[in-house]
Amino acid sequence: MSEAQSVTLSYEDGARAVELAREAVESYVQNGSREQPGSMREAFYARTGAYVRLQSTRGRGSLRGCAGAHQGGDQLGHVIVDAAIRAASDDSCGSEVRPAELSNITVSVCAVTNLILTDDPIEDLELGRHGVVVDAGSETGWLYPTVPVENNWTAEEYLGRTCRKAGLPPTAWEREDVMVTLFEGQTFREREPEGSVEQLKL
Repeated sequence: MSEAQSVTLSYEDGARAVELAREAVESYVQNGSREQPGSMREAFYARTGAYVRLQSTRGRGSLRGCAGAHQGGDQLGHVIVDAAIRAASDDSCGSEVRPAELSNITVSVCAVTNLILTDDPIEDLELGRHGVVVDAGSETGWLYPTVPVENNWTAEEYLGRTCRKAGLPPTAWEREDVMVTLFEGQTFREREPEGSVEQLKL
């Protein structure tokens, strides 16, 4: 099991990360343009991965978009902007976020703080703490750390769902040719659309 430390965000960093993601989504959806991070907080210069998740508050609520990467060659601020745009595009959940939806969407950001390449996912995986990435070369899938807790999944279900997202059989995580990476992250989200930000501690 190998580990790689990266960045730790303060609450103010996390709140700004969510704000930056929303600004990027709004700029893309309303104007088709890429928001520039501008003057970034010091933590945003770290080269690490991040994920952005958009959820609709209409009806029973639903996932509206998600994108990101567990490893980042770019600075965190730029990774957040790029992930936010991809989450809002039709590449994410099949349909692009429309301007009329913006006031009904909550934004969350998970900044990757640690990576664990594991040979024993069941032993190493801690639900609520770890996100999962399954990589079989041309097929890759990932799920947010909060997802198994939100859905009351077991570790096996979590790994199986991640495999299915990658287009693989549910038990593919057990294969020697499939790499499983666990990632830890700090997750910040809007309590309500365009509202105050909270840090999730599961």
